[in-house]
Amino acid sequence: MTIVQRRANLTILAGVLLLATGLTLAFAAPGAGAQPVAAAHGHGGDNGTVKIHNSATPVTDPRNEPHVCVFYLDAFGFDPGQSVSWQIKSWPPAGDRSVVASGALALDSSGGGHTGDMTLANGHYKLFWNFAGEHGFAKQKVFWVACAAPTPTPTGTPTPSDSPTPPPSVPPTATPSPSPSPSPSSPSPVPPAPAPTPVPGTLPVTG
Repeated sequence: MTIVQRRANLTILAGVLLLATGLTLAFAAPGAGAQPVAAAHGHGGDNGTVKIHNSATPVTDPRNEPHVCVFYLDAFGFDPGQSVSWQIKSWPPAGDRSVVASGALALDSSGGGHTGDMTLANGHYKLFWNFAGEHGFAKQKVFWVACAAPTPTPTGTPTPSDSPTPPPSVPPTATPSPSPSPSPSSPSPVPPAPAPTPVPGTLPVTG
């Protein structure tokens, strides 16, 4: 074999190796680029979380608060616009697994959302958070509701109400008795006239 033929064979071999390497990289590159995209989408929406929040806790706070009185449910990191349905059940050791509250929620464009404030009777509860795209199980949270008993208003001895002071009694004014009208005075009796005294006659007696 001449030197020219050897050089030709080496050139062909190098070309084949270069072609094989290029094909390998071409097939591997799409798979490598697709991997981060799948991870970013959380494998179909099962990538969010839900928290129990005290009513005074900001919605942006990522903490979970399992001991509350007035509270709300706060969701983070789900797919944009996902629809959620949730249930709260009373849970052992204090509860009997009955549903005590439920609702539905449409998450916003960032995959977040929260309910309004709510409260329950003191006890132990479990949240079941269901959504489109979940992988077999609802997201769950257990928590306690413990509200302080209202302080009873002290009942003191009732103060007797002040009796109204009667106005000072005014002695009754004597009604003046009408003065008897004076009776017309009876006329004084007129003494009877004296009987006439016979005057001896001075005339002559005629016969």
